[in-house]
Amino acid sequence: LQRDAKGQYLFDLLCHHLNLLEKDYFGIRFVDPDKQRHWLEFTKSVVKQMRAQPPFTMCFRVKFYPTDPAALKEEITYLVFLQIKRDLYHGRLLCKTSDAALLAAYILQAEIGDYDPGKHPEGYSSKFQFFPKHSEKLERKIAEIHKSELSGQMPATSELNFLRKAQTLETYGVDPHPCKDVSGNAAFLAFTPFGFVVLQGNKRVHFIKWNEVTKMKFEGKTFYLYVSQKEEKKIVLTYFAPTPEACKHLWKCGIENQAFYK
Repeated sequence: LQRDAKGQYLFDLLCHHLNLLEKDYFGIRFVDPDKQRHWLEFTKSVVKQMRAQPPFTMCFRVKFYPTDPAALKEEITYLVFLQIKRDLYHGRLLCKTSDAALLAAYILQAEIGDYDPGKHPEGYSSKFQFFPKHSEKLERKIAEIHKSELSGQMPATSELNFLRKAQTLETYGVDPHPCKDVSGNAAFLAFTPFGFVVLQGNKRVHFIKWNEVTKMKFEGKTFYLYVSQKEEKKIVLTYFAPTPEACKHLWKCGIENQAFYK
């Protein structure tokens, strides 16, 4: 990579390598030496955006999750499938046990095909890491669905079914930003295809549709979200990010997501 190469050059190079024509949903992410995440800006020099020394580590990933992933072209569908599989593994895609078992069974079907007693002995699903942690009971449930419900399903169909199920979940498309609310309670803020989400514990405590968000701004570590709901009801949600840099990143992600989905 030449010293003055812009972010766009690197992004186009990667998309060309992946034979990816529809690039809108993707981006390149990196983490600076202070552990702050950033999206690579396409109009600026790559080297100037990196505050670390080479070699640089970057991650090509979904930046804007599709509202209907099953309706996309096959090469995009597969990349979105890989991203959501990763979200599930890292605990970003939260779901109840029955949904988790079904999602994992779709992954099994997509990756190893039909259940075959000759090839798949007792406990075969435990070789796969679907979640940050899971129980033997859940493993048995995954194997049960894989054996009895998905036989004959082609890998591409399983991937589509996985995406259709994933997009119905409250945390589909969540890329969490750790914050605190005005009472000092930990919260995760996220922007999804459908709007702005606040998670506390493992529960969604706020969901604001994009058309209700009138303004976002940040001052230092403080992030403000202005909301206009029906009956002229106006509210301002206030959250505190760990650092001013994290707050700016949060605001930037919010502005970009709103522009993309609105």
